[in-house]
Amino acid sequence: MTHSPADRLGRRNGFLRCFEGLFLRRLYAVSLITAFLLLSLGAAEATTKKSASHTKKTSSKSPFVTKSHARGQAAPDADRTREIQTALIREHYLSGEASGSWNTQTRDALTKYQADHGWQTKLVPDSRALIKLGLGPSHEGLLNPDTAAISPHEASANNPQPGGSR
Repeated sequence: MTHSPADRLGRRNGFLRCFEGLFLRRLYAVSLITAFLLLSLGAAEATTKKSASHTKKTSSKSPFVTKSHARGQAAPDADRTREIQTALIREHYLSGEASGSWNTQTRDALTKYQADHGWQTKLVPDSRALIKLGLGPSHEGLLNPDTAAISPHEASANNPQPGGSR
């Protein structure tokens, strides 16, 4: 069987194409692995730089040091304290007369009132306690006081609620 030079060239080109394909596949795989490794090293380096920049510095203090202030109201004013004391006296949680002074007895009575109703006792007064005592928000300036959404504790006993409940 004799092969012409064109046949031999065709076979050689086929062999080269096969070799070329294998070479390109391996080159592609190596480049992917290299890219992955470079990205991994870059991410690790960025993480190291970020954590190093967040280390605590103890050598110098800021010239603008401010004291932290407690949030919220320290104590109700005298008129509001008198209202709360009057309500606690009415509910038999406090005895005596309303002085208008936010003292330990007032705080303890309100804490007990809140605990007896299953409410938190760390912050006194609690808004639910004030509403239950009848000291909730004022509804004087409402445009529609008859249809305003108010809690059942704030509803007056003279105004029956829908469904017959009071």
